Amino acid sequence: MAALTLNDRGFDRLRQRLVDAIRATGIDDARVLRAFGSVPRHLFIPAAVRRFAYDDVALPIGWGQTASQPSLQALYAQVLRIQPTDRVLEVGTGTGYQTAVLSHLAAHVWSIERIPEISAQARKTLDDLHITNVALKVGDGTVGWSRHAPWDVVIVAAGAPSVPTALLDQLAPGGRMLIPVGDRREQQLTLLRKGPAGVETREIVGCTFVPLVGRFGWQEG
Repeated sequence: MAALTLNDRGFDRLRQRLVDAIRATGIDDARVLRAFGSVPRHLFIPAAVRRFAYDDVALPIGWGQTASQPSLQALYAQVLRIQPTDRVLEVGTGTGYQTAVLSHLAAHVWSIERIPEISAQARKTLDDLHITNVALKVGDGTVGWSRHAPWDVVIVAAGAPSVPTALLDQLAPGGRMLIPVGDRREQQLTLLRKGPAGVETREIVGCTFVPLVGRFGWQEG
C-alpha cells in the first residue's frame, strides 16, 4: 500500500462510511458524529493494518495494545455529554485517535500513556494535524494528573479491577467518569457522576479492554 499523507482525499468516503456505521449503532449526538467525521483515523493506525482503519473494529497497535472500536469510543463521548468548556483527562492515549476526537469536543484534553513509544507516535500524529489543545504525558494513568485537576470528564480506555481512588478524587463536582470495571477478560463500562449527595454509578454495557496497569489498577505480568 502506498504511503499516506495528510493531503490524501481518497479516505473521505470511507470516513463517511464509518460515521454512518457509528450512527447505526445508536449514536445520534451531532457533535460526536461531526468529530468522528473530522478526524482521519488512517493517520493514527499502523501501516500493517491501515487498510482496516475505517472499519468499525478494534485494531492492534503493538506492545500488546489495541486501538478501540470507533463506535465504542463514540458511545463514550455521547454518554459523557462532553461540553465545549470541559477539561478532559484521558487515561490511555493509545494511537491518539480518541484524543484527537476529544479535541473537537472539549476545551482541552490531557492524556496519559504508560508506553513511551506509543505516546511518542501519538504526539507526532497530533502535531502533524496541528491539534494544539491537547497535552500528553508518559506515566501511570491510574494516579491521574493532579497538577491540572480537577477534571470535568475522566475517560479510562483500559479495564480496571475497581475504580482508581486517585481518579475519583480528581473529579470535579458534577464531573463524570467512564471506566471499564471487571476482571481481565470482561468488564462493565461504568459511568460515575460526582453529585452533591455523593458518587452516582450506572453500568452502561459489557465490554472487553486491555488491562489498566498501574498503582491503582492491575500489576504487570
